[in-house]
Amino acid sequence: MPQVKISAEEQERLLTVAHKVMKNAHAPYSKFYVGAAVLLENGKIYSGCNVENASYGMTVCAERCAIFSAVAQLGPNNVQIRAVGVTTAADVPAAPCGACRQVIYEFGPDAIIIFRGRNGVQQSHITELLPEGFRLQ
Repeated sequence: MPQVKISAEEQERLLTVAHKVMKNAHAPYSKFYVGAAVLLENGKIYSGCNVENASYGMTVCAERCAIFSAVAQLGPNNVQIRAVGVTTAADVPAAPCGACRQVIYEFGPDAIIIFRGRNGVQQSHITELLPEGFRLQ
């Protein structure tokens, strides 16, 4: 697995964007507010927040919201994820869920994920979080 890292400046920029959009989250049931910012290889950043629904299965995580926004704007062939930053209003570890990990891998098999871990902010390669990710191409 490559040891690609994101610079401190890029990390701060992603977490700042994620924190700002987190304030738009719709989380009336869990009260767990999440924001995400996706840095593409072309340098563009797309953001998203979690949007809950009374039918929990229809809830969309912040990470997928941000990625889907990028796909909607650019088309799937133009979305190559370099990094994803995730923030929450709670001071707890908050790595992306399994579904988000697979979606991140689909568009960024070499992506770095930045999130609050047990000992503060950490960077992990997507393959550390999803060792058996797959793509059908």
